[in-house]
Amino acid sequence: MNPSENAPILCLEAITKRYNIGTEVETEVLHGITLALQQAEFVALKGPSGSGKSTLLNIIGLLEPPTTGQLDIAGQAAQSLDDAGLTALRGAAIGFVFQFHHLLPAFTALENVLLPSIVRHGTATPAAEALARELLIRVGLKGAEYKRPGELSGGMQQRVAIARALSQKPRLILADEPTGNLDTVSADEVFALLRDFNRDHGSACLIVTHDPRLALRCDRVIELVDGRVVSRAGTKIG
Repeated sequence: MNPSENAPILCLEAITKRYNIGTEVETEVLHGITLALQQAEFVALKGPSGSGKSTLLNIIGLLEPPTTGQLDIAGQAAQSLDDAGLTALRGAAIGFVFQFHHLLPAFTALENVLLPSIVRHGTATPAAEALARELLIRVGLKGAEYKRPGELSGGMQQRVAIARALSQKPRLILADEPTGNLDTVSADEVFALLRDFNRDHGSACLIVTHDPRLALRCDRVIELVDGRVVSRAGTKIG
């Protein structure tokens, strides 16, 4: 079923997450998280260490299941999907950007950007390669297509990782501290790239950040403390 134009791209309803269920050390780290992201929204997720941000992002990214609650992405209920269905939805709808770029050191920048296409389709199609080259130009890496990660600066490597995340034109971008290891100038450039793609393609973006400067430039900020949403403040775009 195709989602309505006005339907949220992401819906979480009463999501909980418990570990070591049924043992003496059973622990609940998420307590009834309910939130939604609309298409084209750019939202910051912040909170202290141990607040559950990474766990929540893993659940949204379909990397681990919630214990209870409902998770819908692009109009599909994740709980109704088997492993193959989850993998397909993740590949089709979600782009990931991490603090550590996770590029394959033996691959060129172009090959790293093409990886999602190869994984999803078994090969890099001419259309995928054309898009990968276009994305590398858009992130300021024209001429670096055949350089390997070890030949690029940290900021340039993160740009490759962003191009890779965008290569499938995801409807939802999940960014986990994507500027955490970068200097201020590089951080601003990486943030701007994500913002540009968000505006140009209407992709929703959920970005985990500890940088208050960047959070203030998002459409709104969701604050997580001790596994609970304590604030959903709206902010003006800078």
